[in-house]
Amino acid sequence: MGSSFQDEPRNKKPKLADEEEKTGILIKNHPSGFEILPRDLLLDVLTRLPISSLMQFRFVSRSCHALSHDPELPRLHHPTAAKSDPILVFHCDYPIRNQLYFVGYNGDHGGDKIVRKISTPFCRSMPEFNVVGSCNGLLCLSDSLYGDPVYVFNPFTRNHIELPKSKQFQDQEVVFGFGFHPLTNEYKVVRIVYYRTPRKLTRNNRSYPKSEVHVLTIGQPDSNTWRCLGKVPYQLDRQAKEVVAVNGRLHFVSRPGRLGGLPGRTIVSFDLKDEQFKLVSKPVNRSNYHLAVIEGCLAAAVSCGYGKLEIWVMKEYDVKESWVKRFDIHGAYLANFPIHSHEKMVRVLCVLKNGEILMEYRGGSLVKYDPKWKEFKDVVFHGMPKLFQTIVHVGSLSWTHTPIYNL
Repeated sequence: MGSSFQDEPRNKKPKLADEEEKTGILIKNHPSGFEILPRDLLLDVLTRLPISSLMQFRFVSRSCHALSHDPELPRLHHPTAAKSDPILVFHCDYPIRNQLYFVGYNGDHGGDKIVRKISTPFCRSMPEFNVVGSCNGLLCLSDSLYGDPVYVFNPFTRNHIELPKSKQFQDQEVVFGFGFHPLTNEYKVVRIVYYRTPRKLTRNNRSYPKSEVHVLTIGQPDSNTWRCLGKVPYQLDRQAKEVVAVNGRLHFVSRPGRLGGLPGRTIVSFDLKDEQFKLVSKPVNRSNYHLAVIEGCLAAAVSCGYGKLEIWVMKEYDVKESWVKRFDIHGAYLANFPIHSHEKMVRVLCVLKNGEILMEYRGGSLVKYDPKWKEFKDVVFHGMPKLFQTIVHVGSLSWTHTPIYNL
């Protein structure tokens, strides 16, 4: 006959009343265990978690959910996230509808991570989109066909806003930029439109002689309308994949020509505080280059021919003499690509914390380069999409009102 109870071990000591009380707090009623720890200590622990772990933490219990929504946590978590290796966001338009995916990357242990899909809450109103840029944990997305609507979106908290409709022209080309200025603590979306009037439309004429610059400040009383600043004084490259935000300024690359006495493609900045365009010196007199951000500084990856890529960094912003060549990469281009397409085939994404350089090759493949051993290595994750463009992203809880300080 089975027993309905278990015998107590003979060598087990009887529990004291206060021990039973502590055990009840920490085990029997686990969620309230957080209540016995100081709030500052708990927030300090949470700031050290990657964004994916922090989002999972929200669903552990009610206490965890409440703590993860502490209003101080986004401000405290962001600096730590910004100093870590990035979140990689993959923008994929294959096979039909656009999708976003992400993976948390660690330069030393990246291959065992799984790519996960990001759900976009506005997918019905904007099924096809471009990623304008990433800034302080926020993404800016625009409709890839018409330029409207435009959304600002935190892919992890799912906070999002749709920006007001902008002025449209019958025949236009649009360049977007998205950034933040630390002095004003404001996010702005910049919309540069090149257009032509209907009577100028001809089959063989693809020039757009007219232009307008529209700016919208997010979260301000006047944020319900786009402000027109007039004509843009430069012809910017409409095909460039990157608009780089550094030091409170957006950085574009001009079309080939001569600007300010400088031949070839030139770097053009737009100050998000005073809303003025300005030419920025480039490191060398070459036209085949693209912009990046390296260690918080403006950088240019220059194609030098014969498979060589130079990475220059402007150590002191807007000081021409501070351009320093940081890396020489030989063999960055594959032999089966034509020479004239080399500058469009590879894109420098970032420098990882272990010193390796992460690059994206056209069509959607990632490679990291070790400058110490001069070795290339493919970067592959489980569940990677077939065709994609990579966005280097900071995974954080921040939103448009979160204070961001210089790191």
